[in-house]
Amino acid sequence: MSLNQVRPWRNIYRRKSRMIHVGPVPVGGDAPISVQTMTNTITSDAKATIEQVLRCAEAGADIVRVSVPDQDSARALHEIVRESPVPIVADIHFHYKRAIESAEAGAACLRINPGNIGDETRVKEVIRAARDHGCSIRIGVNAGSLEKHLLEKYGEPCPEAMVESGLEHIKILEDNDFHEFKISVKASDVFLSAAAYQALAEATDAPIHLGITEAGGLTSGTIKSAIGLGNLLWMGIGDTLRVSLSADPVEEVKVGYEILKSLGLRHRGVNIISCPSCARQGFDVIKTVEALEKRLEHIKTPMSLSIIGCVVNGPGEALMTDVGFTGGGAGSGMVYLAGKQSHKLSNDQMIDHIVEQVEKRAAQIEEGEVKAAE
Repeated sequence: MSLNQVRPWRNIYRRKSRMIHVGPVPVGGDAPISVQTMTNTITSDAKATIEQVLRCAEAGADIVRVSVPDQDSARALHEIVRESPVPIVADIHFHYKRAIESAEAGAACLRINPGNIGDETRVKEVIRAARDHGCSIRIGVNAGSLEKHLLEKYGEPCPEAMVESGLEHIKILEDNDFHEFKISVKASDVFLSAAAYQALAEATDAPIHLGITEAGGLTSGTIKSAIGLGNLLWMGIGDTLRVSLSADPVEEVKVGYEILKSLGLRHRGVNIISCPSCARQGFDVIKTVEALEKRLEHIKTPMSLSIIGCVVNGPGEALMTDVGFTGGGAGSGMVYLAGKQSHKLSNDQMIDHIVEQVEKRAAQIEEGEVKAAE
């Protein structure tokens, strides 16, 4: 068992939701919280879109969404779905026929926006296509595109309007005996999003897709998403998530996992625990961590690594990690393995040696899990 085992005081009790499937990926119930992203290529350029989907999948994306704004994109979706190792969600706005074409192309899920998909007749046609082709549906409510009658009723986007929009659309699906759906109520404002999601969680047992929409650039958007999504996840709300950044979609996947890892909700790859560095550091912590993050990107096994510049907190942190290095003096530091002090190492050998030790430890963990399964 990893030394990062969950203690009772770290437990998060997730809201009970029913399970649906996005292709082979379960969403809701007791399924792991899945991480999504969205391509930013021109979808009709199937080659470029497939390349981006593959990079996102390699980074750990469980589900990838692509925009389908026109017929050329719907045609390209056939090839994209065929080449993708993960389920593809078709993002639909305005043109309900694109949803039908996407279902026919093999999309695993159709994302439709109540604010712009059209009247109930059109929604029923989308439901029929989803049922005929084994698609799930995401009801994607967005504060920036609420229905006119709700804006007139409430005067502005607010949690009540967003939840009412979602529940109205849920009723249409359920009246047509369609239950393979999840729902989101996104806004760019953290407070608005959080309040809407809390109210939604009490109003339905449908799986919830979390997101702070249009969160911003890599730094600002990561912080905003971590605050908004982190608080909701801490309350047990959320079955799948997408971090919306003005950045490479791969970064969205990385941030999504980091949010989940920080709450003990999902574990993938190396969790590096490192100090901010100060005058006490026995080596350049910042450059070392930057190098290790790049060198260890290929590790998918959940494990922990501590990189601490001095002996104030270093030994204590190393006792709780799979591999650790604590800075000392005279150009060397101490290596810890499986929480125990192991051997001294010179700083100039540190990075290569730590990568080697992490790879060995990952192999041991994997082997142990295989034997346990046998």
